[in-house]
Amino acid sequence: MKSLFHRSKPYQQNSVAGSSTMSRNSALYQEHTGIPKADPPLVGNWDSANTTIGAGVAIFHLASCRVVLCYHSTHGYYFLPKGRRDASEDTGSGAEREGFEESGYRNRLLPLPIPTRQPKAHNPSPSSAVSTPFVTEPVWTQLAAVKQTVQYILFWYIAETVPPDLEVSLSAQEKDQGMAYQYPPKFEPTLTLKERMRIEDGYEPIRHENTGVDAEEALYESYLMPVEEAIEKLGRGISADVVRKGWDAIQLRHKMEDDRSVMFQEHSA
Repeated sequence: MKSLFHRSKPYQQNSVAGSSTMSRNSALYQEHTGIPKADPPLVGNWDSANTTIGAGVAIFHLASCRVVLCYHSTHGYYFLPKGRRDASEDTGSGAEREGFEESGYRNRLLPLPIPTRQPKAHNPSPSSAVSTPFVTEPVWTQLAAVKQTVQYILFWYIAETVPPDLEVSLSAQEKDQGMAYQYPPKFEPTLTLKERMRIEDGYEPIRHENTGVDAEEALYESYLMPVEEAIEKLGRGISADVVRKGWDAIQLRHKMEDDRSVMFQEHSA
C-alpha cells in the first residue's frame, strides 16, 4: 500500500554473516532522540462507508536478529509492509497477509509481553494462549485522513518469519488451492523463543517473488537487515518505533523465559 506515513533511502545489502552476533542490548534504542510519543486521546465517529481499517507488521527473523524492510524502487524510501485488511478478515491475519504480499516473506504474529489495556479472557483454558503473559496486540495505532470524509485506522503488529516445515506445508497448500494465500497457524503457546530458534539451525527464510497484488506492489523490494540498521533506515517516526518496540519485547520475552527456567530448576532441586 502506498505510504501515508513515512519516507526514507536505498539499501546496500550487507553480508548476513555475523549478524546473529548483534548486540541484544535494547537499552541502546532508548537513547534514540526521535522516539515518538502517543498523541492525546480523541473522540471521533465514522460509519462503515467512511472507515478503512489497515494493518502493518514488523517481521523478525529471530535466529539472526534481523527484520524485514520493504523499499520502493521508484520513489526511493523504506517502509514496513502494511495495507487494508480484507472484508471479514481478522486484523491480525490481515497484517500477516499484507506482510507476505508486500515483502514476500511468510510470517505469523509473535506473542510478546506487550503493554496493553486489553483484558485477559475470563476463565481461559490452562492450555490456551491467553493463559501466558504474552499477547499479539498492536504496538502502535495510527489515524490518517485518506479523503475529506474517509478515516484510515492502521494497527501495527509484531511477527516472525515462519519455520522451515511451515514454509513447506503452506507452499504446498497454496499450490493445492490454486495459489490462494494460506493463513499460518498461530505460534505454539508452549514454545519458548530459544526452542523456536533451535528449529532453524542455519535456515535462511525464503523470500517469495511476485507476491504483490498490483502494479504498485510490483515495484517493492524487500530485505532482511540487522535491527539496528533497519531502525536507522526508517528514521524518526512510528515505523522505526514499531521495530524498536518489537525488538525490545523479544528481548524481554527471552529474559522472562530464562528467569522462569531458572526458577523451575531451583524449585525442582
